[in-house]
Formats: sequence, structure tokens, C-alpha cells
Amino acid sequence: MPQEKPDLRNLREPVRFKRALTLLLMTLILPGSAQIVAGSRKAGRWAWRVVAGLIAVVVFLIVLGLIWRSGTINFLARPNTLRLVQILLILLAVGWAALFVDAYRISQPLMLERNHRLITSILDGALIFVVVGALIYASVIVNTQRDFVASVFGSGTKSKADKGRYNVLLMGGDSGADRVGTRPDSMTVASVDANTGRTVLIGLPRNLAKVPFPAGTAMAKQFPDGFKWKDCGAQCLLNAVYTYAVGHKSLFPGDPNPGETATTQAIEAVTGLKINYYVLIDLAGFRDLLNAVGGITLDIGKRVPIGGESTPIKGYIEPGKNVHLDGYHALWFARSRAESSDYDRMARQKCVMAAMLNQLSPSVVLTKFQAIASASKEVVKTSIPASELGTFTDLALDAKKLPVSSFSAVPPLIHTSDPDFALIRAKVAEAIAKSESLDKDGSGGDGKTSNTPRSTSATHAPSSTTTKKPTHHSTEKPTSSPTTPAAGVDDVASICKA
Repeated sequence: MPQEKPDLRNLREPVRFKRALTLLLMTLILPGSAQIVAGSRKAGRWAWRVVAGLIAVVVFLIVLGLIWRSGTINFLARPNTLRLVQILLILLAVGWAALFVDAYRISQPLMLERNHRLITSILDGALIFVVVGALIYASVIVNTQRDFVASVFGSGTKSKADKGRYNVLLMGGDSGADRVGTRPDSMTVASVDANTGRTVLIGLPRNLAKVPFPAGTAMAKQFPDGFKWKDCGAQCLLNAVYTYAVGHKSLFPGDPNPGETATTQAIEAVTGLKINYYVLIDLAGFRDLLNAVGGITLDIGKRVPIGGESTPIKGYIEPGKNVHLDGYHALWFARSRAESSDYDRMARQKCVMAAMLNQLSPSVVLTKFQAIASASKEVVKTSIPASELGTFTDLALDAKKLPVSSFSAVPPLIHTSDPDFALIRAKVAEAIAKSESLDKDGSGGDGKTSNTPRSTSATHAPSSTTTKKPTHHSTEKPTSSPTTPAAGVDDVASICKA
């Protein structure tokens, strides 16, 4: 039978006022309950079904996330899923607003005295504004996430872990006004254990000469003996591979990213690793990204110039413990070469990477997501497909719990002008093996008992390689800076605390 409309004329005015407020608060706490009690029970039941369905979906996703975190993130990060969530949030906002309006109607505000009617109207409007505003804002955040995923992550081919590891090439692109095109200013391979997230950072100097390419590739045919001086002059170094490929697109028919492709191939040949994906970050925009996350905190062992080289030194980043750096200063800390060497800079860049990994908590990402996403769209380009976003988010969360180890192909072990690539590949394999052994022997889950991998000096290399001297082309500058990366396997934290 249809529900009879209650007669409020026999109720005292204070009771009618309390009833009106109660109906609004019931709609806030449990949408549809006001209709069940005093309005259309059919509408109330439908509202309850919607609420129950949403709660069931949320509980399911929470349980699924606990069981299969990466898969859940992959599903939720898909643009189509995000679009559906955005639409549902907007519909929920409209439906909830309608329930508030109906709750106000069934409270019969015209039967209230003027002041009580005014209070009820203001409360109803405020609740609609807060609830609907929150849901619309949530839909805006979801849309930002969808736009971010669609802009940064593509729908490219998923690459399987190689020998249980994901190898991601991280490139810092320097495309300033004084440069012709983009040229990677830094190149680091993050080799991540696909099960534990334990990470090894492999640093490759930008001035590495004679780099080879995998057999059968266009660059190998063009440079069968490696990227040598005789073929392209003094600029024929690792960081120039990108520029050369972009300038010779005919070698890469149908490839929209020849620079990234050629650089990835060179890194594979140098390290002996299969590179699953690349991430190219524009260093100038990196400042905005760091500002978006609130900067980073580092231990700084020696003062680092701001400026220098082709510009005057404007100041210094002074040494100290737990020094907080905003985007501007963190970028100079990572890029500065004045009064130091490329190898000092490589070490500092690893410190910045490790700091971002350790200090970027989920709460920071959530509270500052819009700023992060806006900055990231401008500075990040990657071959990681959107379908793998959850996998790498999952690995990043695991990696935060473990120390990061490192190998840098730098002097005195590696002479950048005349590199021993077999030795580099052997040292890369050694670094990875030492990292994996920390999990296999059960002593290094937190990196505290089995100690971090020992530094390997040049004396551990075969005698045929340790006696090499730089040729007349060498631009290497020995340095005694404590931040200089050892030519072996080290714990990144120990480098950054030096």
C-alpha cells in the first residue's frame, strides 16, 4: 500500500524542526533513509540498493587489492575504468543532491516558523554543496588521473621480465635553448627484481665512447665497429646516439621514437641486459615535478655550485645533514658539473633517484596528485604501457623497503674513451648477482645483516683490463670527492651519506 503522508499539524513546532533536521542528517549518513521513514519507500529502497552495491564493490576491490595489488592497480588505472568511475561519481552526486532536495520537501518547511525554516534551508543547501562538491572534486581528480595515464603511458606492447628482472632505462633529457634537439644528459638503468622489487642502479657516463649496437639493428649496420670517433668526430659518444638517430630517421622507418630506440639498443649492447622500457624525463621540467611533491631531503657531503661551466656561478648548495631541496636546488644538485666531474654528478643523480623512491609516500602522491600529474605530463615520456602501471607501482612500494645498490661504469675501472665492454657487462652481472643473493641467502631482506655489497676496486678486474690507460682522446678528470661513485658495486645510501 502507498505510504501516507504524515500530518505534522498536530506536532509542536520544535518537534517539527527537529524532525526536519533529522531527515537531512539521515540523508547525509545513509542516503534514502529519509525516504524510507517519511517519503517514497520505493525511492529509498533504490537508494539503499545503490549504496549497498557501491559498498560491495569497494570491499571487493579492497580484498582484491590485498590479494593481488598489482592487478587491482592495473584495472583501476585503465583510462576506460577511470572514465566509468568519473561518470559514476557525477551520477552519484546528482542522485544524492536529489535525495537532499526530497528530504527537505518531505520535512514540510512551510510549516516551520521563519527562523527554523531558514536554518533548515541553509543546512540543506550546505549539505548539498559539501557532498556534491566533494563528489565532483573526486571526479575531477579521477579525470586528471585518466588524462595523465593517457598522456604519459601508451598502449604499447607489454614486455615480460627478463630472467626475473625488469630493466628500465632512465634518461634525463637536456633540450635547452642552447642545444640542437634533445640529448640525454644522464643515463641510468634501473634493474628491478620482479618478485621483491630490490633495485640495482647502473650508471653509464654520457661520454662513453665506441658504444656497440646489437647485431642486426640499423645502427649496427651503420656502425659495425661501434660508435667511433672516425665516423662522427669528437661528439660520437653515448649521449649523442639519441641525436644521431633523430637526425637519421630513415634508418628507423615507421618508428616514431628513433632516438629512444637507438639509445636503448646501445645500452643493451653495453650492459648485456634486455631493456624492457624507457623513461625520458626533461630535466628543465623536472624542477616543476619536484616542486609538486614538496621537494626532497638529502645528506650533502660537499658544496655544489649553482651555475658554472658556460654560466657564472650564482651560489652554492651547502653541505649538511637532512638538507631540504626544492625543485630548483634539487635540479642543480643533480646537474651541476662545475668544480667536479661527470662522475660526481652521476652519484648525485642516484641520490636524487633514491630520495624520490624513499620519500614519495602514497599519502604525498594522493594529496598532491593533480600538481604531480600536471607536471608529469610535461616532463615524462615513457614506453611503459598503461596496463603495466600497477605492476611498477607495486614494485615501487616493495622497493621502498629495501636498500638500493649501484654500479657505475666510471674510471679507474672503466676508461670512458676506450671502454672494455666485456668488463662492463661482467660487472653489471656481478652487481645484479650480489643484489639477488641478499634475498636468496635470507640475510638481506632489509639489507642490515649481510651488509651491502662490497665495493669492487679495479684490482679485481683481469690484468688485461686493469692496465689500460686512457688514450689521447680521454677527457676523464680524476677526483677525490667523497661523492664519486666507486667503480664497483655499492649501496646507494652509503654514497649519498659520504
